Amino acid sequence: MKKIVDLLREHPFFDGIEEEYLEFIGGCGEIVGYSAGDALAEEHAPAEHFFLIRQGRVAIETYVPGHGKVCLQTLQHGDIFGWSWLFPPHQWTFDARAVDRVRAIRLGGKCLREKCSRDTELGYELMRRFARIMTERLQATRMQLLDIYGHPSRPAGGQ
Repeated sequence: MKKIVDLLREHPFFDGIEEEYLEFIGGCGEIVGYSAGDALAEEHAPAEHFFLIRQGRVAIETYVPGHGKVCLQTLQHGDIFGWSWLFPPHQWTFDARAVDRVRAIRLGGKCLREKCSRDTELGYELMRRFARIMTERLQATRMQLLDIYGHPSRPAGGQ
């Protein structure tokens, strides 16, 4: 069985990160599994970790009045889920549900926050990586919402 640090080394999120950081981060992780329908996160609940998805699919959902639960994005192998552990009040912003069997590495937020405050270079490296992911996810969410709420525009002049 592979060690967590070996699995981190294989995950695209950590591509190119210094080996010493992988060892450091690996100390905050555990291997987890979820069955289809299991919740990985619930909106407004405490966010104490994030996930590196190794297998399966995770639906990122939110409740929209008049529409019910809306899937904003589906994540899969090679993706990560969760940045709410980074920012106070450390609460999930969305729901996350396993679509099918999911295998992941769950990394502890408190552990990582403490390590990042002791090693600001590590903190900067993680923040830089999360900023890229957050930007991509916000753009994907924007496109999804345009799909849901978009209406054919009326021709110029209101006709």
